[in-house]
Amino acid sequence: MTATVLTGTDLERAYGKTPALRGVSCAVRAGEIVAITGPSGSGKSTLLLCLAGVLVPDAGTVTYDGRRIDTLPEGERSRLRRTELGVLFQFGQLVPELPVAENVALPLLLSGARRKAALATATEWLDRFGVADLAARYPGELSGGQRQRAAVARALVTDPRVLFADEPTGALDSLAGEQLLTQLTRVARENGTAVLIVTHEAQVAAYAQREIALWDGSVVDDGLTDAPTAGARPGSRLVAGDEPQPVATFDESDAPLTDQGKG
Repeated sequence: MTATVLTGTDLERAYGKTPALRGVSCAVRAGEIVAITGPSGSGKSTLLLCLAGVLVPDAGTVTYDGRRIDTLPEGERSRLRRTELGVLFQFGQLVPELPVAENVALPLLLSGARRKAALATATEWLDRFGVADLAARYPGELSGGQRQRAAVARALVTDPRVLFADEPTGALDSLAGEQLLTQLTRVARENGTAVLIVTHEAQVAAYAQREIALWDGSVVDDGLTDAPTAGARPGSRLVAGDEPQPVATFDESDAPLTDQGKG
């Protein structure tokens, strides 16, 4: 049995007098790909952020690798997110003033890595997502799909044990989202990285091995998905059994395909 790497127990969180989480418990095993689903306002993102140590729950515990992290000071939780826990947001949140390679290298640089080595590692990760040729460009010069690939590379550059992805395809069209998720789940399997994906889309949840469904701040279902293999949804144009290959690099002529005004 694969070891559990992350556990949330009886988590509660409220915004003012409005409950967002009502005693939620869940566990994630090493290398597992899990979708957190539910309608808007169900507590999906709040659960993800509590598990990632971005938010502190009002009650309950979060345990990572055998130790509680919800009681750690913010500085220590930030260090964990720079070194062992990767976080990916819907719009990537790249630093607009930095070239793409420096954006991806940033977690390594903040952890004290030498600049040359950090940039080399960043370029390797950009290459895995098919955008190494964009390393010298700035985020504003990229399409939505390109920016999100760079953001995924940045989230994985420290080789985290767990990746938290909040609506990672929300700003992309269906094909760009499919390409991104296929490569993300493929790389996660190769690296043994656990992935938690927040989504309200069934097509995205189908990439996961397990689905945690929330409703009004409570877990209403927690079980295996119907996907035969995590990494390609049923009916996808991309086949899970294909040999790993980088997603095709996009240039400006591809921007309408990946962006279509959504990023």
